[in-house]
Amino acid sequence: MLNETTDIQNPLSGGMSEGLSYPSARFSIAPMLDWTDRHCRYFHRILSKNALLYTEMVTTGAIIHGKGDFLQFNEEEHPVSLQLGGSNPVDLATCAKLAVERGYDEINLNVGCPSDRVQNGRFGACLMGEAELVAQCVSAMKDVVDIPVTVKTRIGIDDQDSYEFLVDFVRTVNEKSGCDNFTIHARKAWLSGLSPKENREIPPLDYPRVYQLKKDFPHLTMAINGGIKSLEEAEEHLKFMDGVMIGREAYQSPYMLAEVDNRLFGGNAPIIKRSDAVKAMFPYIEEQLSNGSYLNHISRHMLGMFQNMPGARQWRRYISENAHKPGSGIEVLEAALAKIPAELDV
Repeated sequence: MLNETTDIQNPLSGGMSEGLSYPSARFSIAPMLDWTDRHCRYFHRILSKNALLYTEMVTTGAIIHGKGDFLQFNEEEHPVSLQLGGSNPVDLATCAKLAVERGYDEINLNVGCPSDRVQNGRFGACLMGEAELVAQCVSAMKDVVDIPVTVKTRIGIDDQDSYEFLVDFVRTVNEKSGCDNFTIHARKAWLSGLSPKENREIPPLDYPRVYQLKKDFPHLTMAINGGIKSLEEAEEHLKFMDGVMIGREAYQSPYMLAEVDNRLFGGNAPIIKRSDAVKAMFPYIEEQLSNGSYLNHISRHMLGMFQNMPGARQWRRYISENAHKPGSGIEVLEAALAKIPAELDV
C-alpha cells in the first residue's frame, strides 16, 4: 500500500508555494466523468504525492438519494477534492458536511460542465448566468465546513462571453461568498448545439483572458485549465497563474505525473520507473479484488502507462483482452509488463 512506502504530506495544510492559499492547487488533475474514480486516483497518487486529485463530478441528488456510496475514496489519495454538481444551497451544504465527515480536503462546485443532463438539473456551466445563486451555494457550504470551497468555471457561456461578464461573475461570487479559489477553463461553453466533447475542442482557447483575470484579481488563487498537454506548458502557465489543471493528457499519458513533484513542487526524489509504478499497484489491486472489485475496473486506468513507447500497443492489448475475464488478477499485469523491452523501462 502507498502509505507503507511513501510519506505523503497534505499540501493543502502547508505553505509549499508562496502566495498560494492552497498549495496543492499548483498542479491538479481535472475531474473527469467515468475516469477519475477512486482506482484512478490511487494510481495517480503513486506517481505524484503533491498533485491535487479530484473526484468525478457527483451530484447532490446522487449523494442524498442514491443507493451507492458516492463518497468512497482511499486514504492514500490525499489531498483529494470532491467536485459537487448542484444548485440548491441546502442540498449542497448537506453534501459538504458529509464530505468533511468522510475526510475530503476540499469541495469544488462545478460551474463548467455544459452537458444537456447537467443543464436540465440546473447546474454546471449554465450557472455562470446566475452568479448570485453560485454565491449563495458557496456561502451555504462555507458556513458548515472548515475546508476550502472552490469553484471551477468557464470564461463564458453562449453569447455571454465578454471579459466584463467573466469579471462580474468572479467578483460577485468572491464578494458575496468569500470564495477565493477559482479554476478557469480557458474556453467558453455553448449550452446548445455542441456535445460535451465538442465543447472541449471547438470553442477557442483564450489563455490571455485568464491571465488578465488573475492580474485583475491578484488576491485570489487562480488555476488555469484547458488544452494543456505537457509539464513544459504547465511551467509556462505558472509564470502568470497560481496553478495549472491538466485533464485528459494526464489520464492518457499518466507517466507525465512522475515528474510533477520535482519540476513543479521543488522535490528532488528519484523518479519512479514505469514498471515499479505498476508493481506498486499490486497490493492495492489484490486488496480490491478480495473485496469484490474486478481487475478491468482498475487496470483500465493504467493502459496509457507506456504511451508512445515500443511495446505499448501489446501492453494495452493484453490487458484489454484478459483483464475482464473471471478470476483475473495481477498475473495479467505481470504478463503485460513482460511485453515491454526491459531496456526501455526507465
